[in-house]
Amino acid sequence: MEPGNYTLITEFILLGFSEEAELQPLLFGLFLSMYLVTCTGNLLIILAIITDSHLHTPMYFFLSNLSFADICFTSTTVPKMLMNIQMQSKVITYEDCIAQMFFFMLFVALDNFLLTVMAYDRFVAICHPLHYTVIMNPRFCGLLLLASWVLTLLVSLLHALMVLQLSFCTELEISHFFCDLNQVIQLACSDTFLNILVLYLAIGLLGVIPLTGILFSYTKIVSSILRLSSAAGKYKAFSTCGSHLSVVSLFYGTSVGVYLSPAAIEISSASAVASVMYTVATPMLNPFIYSLRNKDIKQALRKLFS
Repeated sequence: MEPGNYTLITEFILLGFSEEAELQPLLFGLFLSMYLVTCTGNLLIILAIITDSHLHTPMYFFLSNLSFADICFTSTTVPKMLMNIQMQSKVITYEDCIAQMFFFMLFVALDNFLLTVMAYDRFVAICHPLHYTVIMNPRFCGLLLLASWVLTLLVSLLHALMVLQLSFCTELEISHFFCDLNQVIQLACSDTFLNILVLYLAIGLLGVIPLTGILFSYTKIVSSILRLSSAAGKYKAFSTCGSHLSVVSLFYGTSVGVYLSPAAIEISSASAVASVMYTVATPMLNPFIYSLRNKDIKQALRKLFS
Protein backbone atom coordinates (compact mmCIF):
# COMPACT_ATOMS: atom_id res chain seq x y z
CA MET A 1 0.00 0.00 0.00
CA GLU A 2 1.47 3.36 -0.99
CA PRO A 3 1.81 6.15 1.57
CA GLY A 4 -0.68 8.27 -0.33
CA ASN A 5 -3.48 5.83 0.49
CA TYR A 6 -3.12 6.31 4.26
CA THR A 7 -5.01 9.03 6.10
CA LEU A 8 -4.95 10.59 9.54
CA ILE A 9 -7.77 8.91 11.45
CA THR A 10 -9.91 11.05 13.75
CA GLU A 11 -13.05 8.91 14.03
CA PHE A 12 -14.75 5.58 13.29
CA ILE A 13 -18.35 4.81 12.35
CA LEU A 14 -20.26 2.34 14.56
CA LEU A 15 -22.99 0.83 12.38
CA GLY A 16 -24.85 -0.60 15.38
CA PHE A 17 -28.06 -2.54 14.89
CA SER A 18 -30.58 -0.93 12.59
CA GLU A 19 -30.77 1.77 9.95
CA GLU A 20 -34.51 2.23 10.52
CA ALA A 21 -35.23 5.46 12.39
CA GLU A 22 -38.51 4.23 13.91
CA LEU A 23 -36.66 1.45 15.77
CA GLN A 24 -34.18 3.79 17.47
CA PRO A 25 -36.47 4.88 20.35
CA LEU A 26 -37.33 1.23 21.03
CA LEU A 27 -33.64 0.26 21.07
CA PHE A 28 -32.82 3.21 23.34
CA GLY A 29 -35.50 2.24 25.86
CA LEU A 30 -34.54 -1.43 25.75
CA PHE A 31 -30.81 -0.93 26.33
CA LEU A 32 -31.32 1.84 28.88
CA SER A 33 -33.56 -0.51 30.90
CA MET A 34 -31.06 -3.37 30.64
CA TYR A 35 -28.20 -1.10 31.68
CA LEU A 36 -30.06 0.27 34.70
CA VAL A 37 -31.06 -3.24 35.81
CA THR A 38 -27.44 -4.41 35.41
CA CYS A 39 -26.00 -1.58 37.48
CA THR A 40 -28.72 -1.73 40.15
CA GLY A 41 -28.62 -5.52 40.52
CA ASN A 42 -24.85 -5.78 40.75
CA LEU A 43 -24.64 -2.79 43.08
CA LEU A 44 -27.17 -4.44 45.43
CA ILE A 45 -25.07 -7.61 45.45
CA ILE A 46 -21.98 -5.56 46.41
CA LEU A 47 -23.84 -3.66 49.15
CA ALA A 48 -25.38 -6.85 50.55
CA ILE A 49 -21.97 -8.50 50.80
CA ILE A 50 -20.33 -5.44 52.37
CA THR A 51 -23.04 -4.87 55.00
CA ASP A 52 -23.56 -8.51 56.06
CA SER A 53 -20.67 -9.86 58.14
CA HIS A 54 -21.80 -13.45 57.44
CA LEU A 55 -20.83 -12.92 53.80
CA HIS A 56 -17.26 -11.83 54.54
CA THR A 57 -15.86 -15.06 53.09
CA PRO A 58 -13.61 -15.74 50.05
CA MET A 59 -16.52 -16.85 47.87
CA TYR A 60 -18.48 -13.63 48.41
CA PHE A 61 -15.33 -11.51 48.29
CA PHE A 62 -14.75 -12.69 44.72
CA LEU A 63 -18.48 -12.39 43.93
CA SER A 64 -18.48 -8.71 44.92
CA ASN A 65 -15.48 -8.12 42.64
CA LEU A 66 -17.25 -9.97 39.83
CA SER A 67 -20.28 -7.70 40.26
CA PHE A 68 -18.02 -4.63 40.14
CA ALA A 69 -16.34 -5.96 36.97
CA ASP A 70 -19.77 -6.58 35.39
CA ILE A 71 -20.84 -2.98 36.05
CA CYS A 72 -17.63 -1.66 34.47
CA PHE A 73 -17.84 -4.22 31.64
CA THR A 74 -21.28 -3.02 30.58
CA SER A 75 -20.39 0.65 31.15
CA THR A 76 -17.63 0.52 28.53
CA THR A 77 -20.09 -0.03 25.67
CA VAL A 78 -23.74 0.72 26.52
CA PRO A 79 -23.54 4.44 27.52
CA LYS A 80 -21.77 5.34 24.26
CA MET A 81 -24.34 3.37 22.28
CA LEU A 82 -27.20 5.12 24.10
CA MET A 83 -25.62 8.52 23.46
CA ASN A 84 -25.23 7.77 19.74
CA ILE A 85 -28.86 6.65 19.47
CA GLN A 86 -30.08 9.74 21.33
CA MET A 87 -27.96 12.11 19.22
CA GLN A 88 -28.69 10.17 16.01
CA SER A 89 -24.97 9.81 15.44
CA LYS A 90 -22.77 6.77 14.76
CA VAL A 91 -19.42 8.45 15.26
CA ILE A 92 -16.81 7.52 17.86
CA THR A 93 -13.52 9.39 17.95
CA TYR A 94 -10.23 7.58 17.42
CA GLU A 95 -9.17 8.24 21.03
CA ASP A 96 -12.51 7.06 22.46
CA CYS A 97 -12.35 3.92 20.31
CA ILE A 98 -8.89 3.00 21.63
CA ALA A 99 -10.01 3.69 25.21
CA GLN A 100 -13.18 1.63 24.74
CA MET A 101 -11.18 -1.31 23.36
CA PHE A 102 -8.77 -1.14 26.28
CA PHE A 103 -11.44 -1.12 29.00
CA PHE A 104 -13.60 -3.70 27.22
CA MET A 105 -10.68 -6.15 27.01
CA LEU A 106 -9.70 -5.36 30.59
CA PHE A 107 -13.07 -6.14 32.16
CA VAL A 108 -14.02 -9.11 29.98
CA ALA A 109 -10.64 -10.68 30.81
CA LEU A 110 -11.10 -9.83 34.49
CA ASP A 111 -14.49 -11.59 34.39
CA ASN A 112 -12.71 -14.67 33.00
CA PHE A 113 -10.13 -14.74 35.77
CA LEU A 114 -12.63 -14.05 38.55
CA LEU A 115 -14.84 -16.92 37.39
CA THR A 116 -11.75 -19.14 37.37
CA VAL A 117 -10.71 -18.07 40.87
CA MET A 118 -14.26 -18.66 42.12
CA ALA A 119 -14.17 -22.17 40.63
CA TYR A 120 -10.89 -22.81 42.47
CA ASP A 121 -12.47 -21.54 45.69
CA ARG A 122 -15.33 -24.04 45.31
CA PHE A 123 -12.82 -26.79 44.50
CA VAL A 124 -10.91 -26.17 47.75
CA ALA A 125 -14.15 -25.85 49.79
CA ILE A 126 -15.59 -29.16 48.56
CA CYS A 127 -12.51 -31.29 47.90
CA HIS A 128 -10.35 -30.03 50.79
CA PRO A 129 -12.82 -28.68 53.39
CA LEU A 130 -10.52 -29.22 56.39
CA HIS A 131 -7.81 -27.04 54.82
CA TYR A 132 -10.14 -24.43 53.32
CA THR A 133 -9.54 -21.63 55.85
CA VAL A 134 -5.78 -22.22 55.70
CA ILE A 135 -5.54 -22.25 51.89
CA MET A 136 -8.08 -19.51 51.13
CA ASN A 137 -6.75 -17.04 53.69
CA PRO A 138 -7.28 -13.27 53.16
CA ARG A 139 -3.70 -12.72 51.98
CA PHE A 140 -3.92 -15.43 49.33
CA CYS A 141 -7.32 -14.16 48.15
CA GLY A 142 -5.89 -10.65 47.84
CA LEU A 143 -2.93 -11.98 45.83
CA LEU A 144 -5.28 -13.86 43.47
CA LEU A 145 -7.29 -10.68 42.89
CA LEU A 146 -4.15 -8.57 42.41
CA ALA A 147 -2.69 -11.09 39.95
CA SER A 148 -5.94 -11.05 37.95
CA TRP A 149 -5.90 -7.24 37.74
CA VAL A 150 -2.20 -6.98 36.83
CA LEU A 151 -2.33 -9.65 34.13
CA THR A 152 -5.45 -8.26 32.47
CA LEU A 153 -4.07 -4.71 32.64
CA LEU A 154 -0.84 -5.71 30.94
CA VAL A 155 -2.54 -7.69 28.16
CA SER A 156 -5.14 -4.96 27.49
CA LEU A 157 -2.47 -2.25 27.47
CA LEU A 158 -0.35 -4.28 25.05
CA HIS A 159 -3.26 -4.62 22.60
CA ALA A 160 -4.13 -0.93 22.83
CA LEU A 161 -0.52 0.17 22.22
CA MET A 162 -0.21 -2.19 19.24
CA VAL A 163 -3.40 -0.80 17.67
CA LEU A 164 -1.95 2.71 18.06
CA GLN A 165 0.89 1.65 15.73
CA LEU A 166 -1.51 0.71 12.91
CA SER A 167 -2.34 2.91 9.93
CA PHE A 168 -5.89 3.05 8.57
CA CYS A 169 -7.36 3.70 5.13
CA THR A 170 -10.68 5.33 4.28
CA GLU A 171 -12.88 2.30 5.15
CA LEU A 172 -13.71 3.09 8.78
CA GLU A 173 -17.08 1.41 9.36
CA ILE A 174 -17.31 -1.04 12.29
CA SER A 175 -20.26 -3.47 12.13
CA HIS A 176 -20.80 -3.30 15.86
CA PHE A 177 -22.16 -1.05 18.58
CA PHE A 178 -18.68 -0.81 20.12
CA CYS A 179 -15.03 -0.87 19.00
CA ASP A 180 -14.31 -4.57 18.70
CA LEU A 181 -10.55 -5.27 18.59
CA ASN A 182 -10.78 -7.86 15.84
CA GLN A 183 -12.82 -5.63 13.54
CA VAL A 184 -10.61 -2.58 14.14
CA ILE A 185 -7.54 -4.64 13.21
CA GLN A 186 -9.26 -5.73 9.98
CA LEU A 187 -9.76 -2.08 8.99
CA ALA A 188 -6.01 -1.38 9.10
CA CYS A 189 -4.00 -0.89 5.90
CA SER A 190 -0.64 -1.62 7.52
CA ASP A 191 0.69 -5.08 8.34
CA THR A 192 -1.42 -6.68 11.09
CA PHE A 193 0.32 -10.07 11.37
CA LEU A 194 1.80 -9.28 14.79
CA ASN A 195 -1.53 -7.90 16.07
CA ILE A 196 -3.37 -11.07 15.01
CA LEU A 197 -0.66 -13.29 16.50
CA VAL A 198 -0.85 -11.49 19.85
CA LEU A 199 -4.66 -11.63 19.68
CA TYR A 200 -4.62 -15.43 19.35
CA LEU A 201 -2.09 -15.70 22.17
CA ALA A 202 -4.32 -13.50 24.35
CA ILE A 203 -7.35 -15.66 23.55
CA GLY A 204 -5.38 -18.68 24.76
CA LEU A 205 -4.14 -16.90 27.89
CA LEU A 206 -7.35 -15.09 28.85
CA GLY A 207 -9.92 -17.54 27.49
CA VAL A 208 -8.77 -21.11 26.96
CA ILE A 209 -6.55 -21.42 30.05
CA PRO A 210 -9.18 -20.04 32.50
CA LEU A 211 -11.90 -22.21 30.95
CA THR A 212 -9.63 -25.27 31.23
CA GLY A 213 -9.03 -24.43 34.88
CA ILE A 214 -12.78 -24.14 35.52
CA LEU A 215 -13.50 -27.47 33.81
CA PHE A 216 -10.70 -29.17 35.76
CA SER A 217 -12.01 -27.77 39.06
CA TYR A 218 -15.55 -28.93 38.39
CA THR A 219 -14.36 -32.36 37.27
CA LYS A 220 -12.71 -32.77 40.67
CA ILE A 221 -15.75 -31.28 42.44
CA VAL A 222 -18.22 -33.66 40.76
CA SER A 223 -15.94 -36.62 41.44
CA SER A 224 -15.68 -35.64 45.10
CA ILE A 225 -19.44 -35.11 45.47
CA LEU A 226 -20.29 -38.48 43.91
CA ARG A 227 -18.16 -40.19 46.56
CA LEU A 228 -20.35 -38.78 49.33
CA SER A 229 -22.63 -41.37 50.90
CA SER A 230 -25.62 -39.25 51.94
CA ALA A 231 -28.03 -37.64 49.48
CA ALA A 232 -28.32 -34.58 51.74
CA GLY A 233 -24.55 -34.10 51.63
CA LYS A 234 -24.55 -34.33 47.84
CA TYR A 235 -27.36 -31.78 47.56
CA LYS A 236 -25.64 -29.34 49.91
CA ALA A 237 -22.35 -29.66 48.03
CA PHE A 238 -24.02 -29.11 44.65
CA SER A 239 -26.02 -26.15 45.96
CA THR A 240 -22.87 -24.31 47.08
CA CYS A 241 -21.55 -24.16 43.52
CA GLY A 242 -24.82 -24.15 41.54
CA SER A 243 -24.99 -20.36 41.13
CA HIS A 244 -21.38 -20.10 40.00
CA LEU A 245 -21.79 -22.95 37.54
CA SER A 246 -24.88 -21.24 36.08
CA VAL A 247 -22.98 -17.96 35.60
CA VAL A 248 -20.02 -19.79 34.03
CA SER A 249 -22.34 -21.60 31.61
CA LEU A 250 -24.08 -18.36 30.67
CA PHE A 251 -20.87 -16.35 30.20
CA TYR A 252 -18.90 -18.92 28.21
CA GLY A 253 -21.95 -20.29 26.40
CA THR A 254 -22.91 -16.90 24.99
CA SER A 255 -19.37 -15.69 24.21
CA VAL A 256 -18.32 -18.95 22.53
CA GLY A 257 -21.63 -19.01 20.68
CA VAL A 258 -20.97 -15.51 19.35
CA TYR A 259 -17.47 -16.18 18.09
CA LEU A 260 -18.17 -19.63 16.65
CA SER A 261 -21.45 -18.68 14.99
CA PRO A 262 -21.77 -17.92 11.24
CA ALA A 263 -22.65 -14.34 12.19
CA ALA A 264 -19.19 -13.93 13.72
CA ILE A 265 -17.42 -15.31 10.66
CA GLU A 266 -19.26 -12.98 8.31
CA ILE A 267 -19.00 -9.47 9.75
CA SER A 268 -22.53 -8.08 9.77
CA SER A 269 -25.09 -6.44 12.01
CA ALA A 270 -26.16 -9.95 13.08
CA SER A 271 -22.79 -10.24 14.80
CA ALA A 272 -23.59 -7.12 16.84
CA VAL A 273 -26.97 -8.50 17.84
CA ALA A 274 -25.39 -11.78 18.95
CA SER A 275 -22.75 -9.91 20.97
CA VAL A 276 -25.48 -8.34 23.11
CA MET A 277 -25.92 -11.73 24.79
CA TYR A 278 -22.55 -11.67 26.53
CA THR A 279 -21.86 -7.92 26.69
CA VAL A 280 -25.25 -6.80 28.07
CA ALA A 281 -27.52 -9.74 28.90
CA THR A 282 -25.04 -11.84 30.89
CA PRO A 283 -23.97 -9.07 33.34
CA MET A 284 -27.65 -8.23 33.79
CA LEU A 285 -28.65 -11.82 34.62
CA ASN A 286 -25.79 -12.59 37.02
CA PRO A 287 -27.34 -10.81 40.05
CA PHE A 288 -30.64 -12.63 39.48
CA ILE A 289 -28.88 -15.99 39.34
CA TYR A 290 -27.01 -15.39 42.59
CA SER A 291 -29.96 -13.85 44.44
CA LEU A 292 -32.50 -16.47 43.36
CA ARG A 293 -30.29 -19.54 43.90
CA ASN A 294 -28.42 -18.41 47.01
CA LYS A 295 -30.25 -18.20 50.33
CA ASP A 296 -27.39 -16.28 51.99
CA ILE A 297 -27.61 -13.52 49.39
CA LYS A 298 -31.41 -13.43 49.72
CA GLN A 299 -31.15 -13.04 53.49
CA ALA A 300 -28.54 -10.29 53.12
CA LEU A 301 -30.74 -8.44 50.62
CA ARG A 302 -33.70 -8.65 53.02
CA LYS A 303 -31.54 -7.16 55.78
CA LEU A 304 -30.34 -4.46 53.39
CA PHE A 305 -33.89 -3.42 52.45
CA SER A 306 -35.19 -3.65 56.00
